[in-house]
Formats: sequence, structure tokens, C-alpha cells
Amino acid sequence: MQSRALLACVTGLAVLLLSGCGADPPEPTASPASPPPSAALPPQPSTPTPTASPTPTLRALPAKLPAGLVRTTGVSQVALTFDDGPDPNWTPKVLDRLKAAKVKATFCVVGTQVRKHPELVRRIAREGHQLCNHSWNHDFDLARRPVAEIRADLVRTNREIRRAVPDAEVPFYRQPGGRWTAEVVKVAKRLGMRSLHWTVDPKDWARPTAATIEKRVERAARPGAVVLLHDGGGNRAATLAACRKLIAALKRDHGVARLR
Repeated sequence: MQSRALLACVTGLAVLLLSGCGADPPEPTASPASPPPSAALPPQPSTPTPTASPTPTLRALPAKLPAGLVRTTGVSQVALTFDDGPDPNWTPKVLDRLKAAKVKATFCVVGTQVRKHPELVRRIAREGHQLCNHSWNHDFDLARRPVAEIRADLVRTNREIRRAVPDAEVPFYRQPGGRWTAEVVKVAKRLGMRSLHWTVDPKDWARPTAATIEKRVERAARPGAVVLLHDGGGNRAATLAACRKLIAALKRDHGVARLR
């Protein structure tokens, strides 16, 4: 009986083992899919695309020169004016020519040049020549800009001139390139300056020969003329060379006087 019971127990155990080996393995429990790395972060704000500041619209130049410009000496004598200095190479030589000829001129000075060469401004004033504001950095479009910008430019230039010569008188303003507007004339007037233009332009800035400069001035000069020349802004060797004969001819034909 005991051996029969033992056999039955062994047989049952074998059946259980065989049935377990043939069964399909249980399916693993699926783990939740991992989120993409960025899903766990707060959304990033988009960076705005930088936009350029709008360029201010420049006012149009008038079809003709505005009223209020000084274009004559008011007397029979002519006036000599020199623009774009002071220049350390050419301005002293022009001053030497004027001194030798015993005539006075008006120097239309650029603020940045005044800052670099204040000693030349002091010499101009000391030798009895006039000073004229010619803008801070020779901005051709200054007269077309907002009135506040025009005023700031002219004030800054006058301040630099008076830093070099504390008691300097600056009775005139000249717009670079002669690109005048009524607005710049008005600003200059409010600052105590008259707007100085010209009647004779030999275009010495384009560096023609000395003989050409002389001829152009002599042909165009009339009583009361305002002659435009340059002592800065480039190589002025031709202008300097023209000065001796040019000044002598103007003195002979008209006389040369300071602007009033």
C-alpha cells in the first residue's frame, strides 16, 4: 500500500512538471513609453527677431535756395571764404598768404577739425579773420534732418570753437555742400548766426590746376561777391598756389574786405 501511494505521488508530480514546461510564458507587462526629453520642460518663449530702427525720413531739399542767405558783402569789395579746416598742413600756409597780401578772410571750420587743431583756430582769430560754423562733421544732409538734430550739431560746433577761443564771435553758419533748407537757416538765426552762401565757386575741391582756379574766380567775380575756397578736406596745393595771383587780382579789380 505504501509503495502504491508513493508511486501515485511521483506520477502526479511528473504530470505537473510536464504541463508547466509546455505552457506559454506570461507576457511581460508593458512599461509606459518614456516622454521625449523636452516634454518634461516648460515651453521656451520664442526669441523675437530683431528689427532695425527705422531710418528717419529726411526732408526734401527745396527747389530753390531758401530766403535769408548771405550771398554778398553788401559793399563793392569781395570776400574770401575758406571751408573745411582747420587743416595742419594747409591752413597755416593759407594764413601766411593772407598775411602777406594784408587781407582778411572768413574761415568756415568743421567741429571735429577744431577739436583736433584748436591752436589753428586761435591763430585764425588772433590774426583778425572771421570764424564761421561749418557743422560738426561736414554732414551734407544736416539741413534735411530733424530740427533738434540740426540745433544740437550747431551748438556742439560753436561750443568747440569757444573751447579753443573762449571769447570767439561766430557770426555765420555755412551748410556743407550748400544744401540749404529753410529749417537750418531758421535754427542758425535763433543761435545768432547768419547763413552764409557764396556767389563764386571755382570748384577747387575737385582739385583743378591753380591756373584754372584763378581763371574761374577772376571771370565770375563781381562787386560784392563771396568767393568759396577750401583750406581743408583734402590736398589743397592747387588752391594755395592760386592764392597769390588770385588775391592780387581781386584786390586790384574790386578790393577784398571782411564780411559784415
